[in-house]
Amino acid sequence: MTQNNHTLKVFSGNANLPLAEEICSILEIPMGKVYVGRFPDGEVEVKIEENVRGADCFVVQPTCFPANDNLMELLLLIDALRRASADRITAVLPYYGYGRQDRKAEPRVPISAKLVANLIQAAGAHRVLTMDLHAGQIQGFFDIPVDHLYANPVIIDYFKRNPSLNESGNLVIVSPDAGGVERARAFAKRLEADLAIVDKRRLSPREAAVMNIVGDVNGKNVILIDDIIDTAGTLSKACTALHNAGAKKIYAGCAHAIFAGPAIERLNSCRFEEIVVTNTIPLRQTKPPYVTVLSVARLLAEAIERTHFSSSISELFV
Repeated sequence: MTQNNHTLKVFSGNANLPLAEEICSILEIPMGKVYVGRFPDGEVEVKIEENVRGADCFVVQPTCFPANDNLMELLLLIDALRRASADRITAVLPYYGYGRQDRKAEPRVPISAKLVANLIQAAGAHRVLTMDLHAGQIQGFFDIPVDHLYANPVIIDYFKRNPSLNESGNLVIVSPDAGGVERARAFAKRLEADLAIVDKRRLSPREAAVMNIVGDVNGKNVILIDDIIDTAGTLSKACTALHNAGAKKIYAGCAHAIFAGPAIERLNSCRFEEIVVTNTIPLRQTKPPYVTVLSVARLLAEAIERTHFSSSISELFV
């Protein structure tokens, strides 16, 4: 690796402190000392409590719920580091909030994902490291380097340790919609499984109606693959459609477990064997027994270390 004489420092806001602490443990460095609190009127208060002049700083902060608070913490952390003369600042966003508003789907609406990109750049970030963007084109919203990682290797490795899933070629990877086919195809290739697609017609921005299954799932074990579980409307209806089509056992895997609103209630009513998610976002509710949470800390730590030493991280883009 290329030598880097600048000190590596990792800071975090309040969005996902356990993940940041795990990353620091893997890197064998202490967490950067910072105070992130609130003024009496509710405004975010930030103070870097150690010298960062000339340091290579990474700010681990998913912009998940509460998105606006976590976003402001991120922006103020970056600004504070810039004004404290940090040599380089990398925004590490395990989850990129507002990422689903990536285009004008109807008149007179914002492109929020682009606005957030502008804000991060204006605050003073030199690079962005993120995971499983809802739309890959968000990388192009930035005029600074963006490294886009995927949770695929972590989730795939977990399912590979369950060989009974694919007995006699009995496994099918299912995309819950046409937009997720590329992601599902990557899983299918790595797990040597077949591919199927749920043909979905969306009734409204918050409600989707499943129509039919494209592909053979009758008598097969299936894994539904998606990037986000929000209110679980799509996932629960896809599960019902797969059972109606004769699927044997149904699993699900996703990077970002938002679990908003009625998500847990909907999932409780489905017949999932297991739902595998990652810790890019801290769970806001008590974890149901059928949900398994995998850590992406080692993947992010590896990416941070390679970025620090100006080494290639392309092999992590799986």
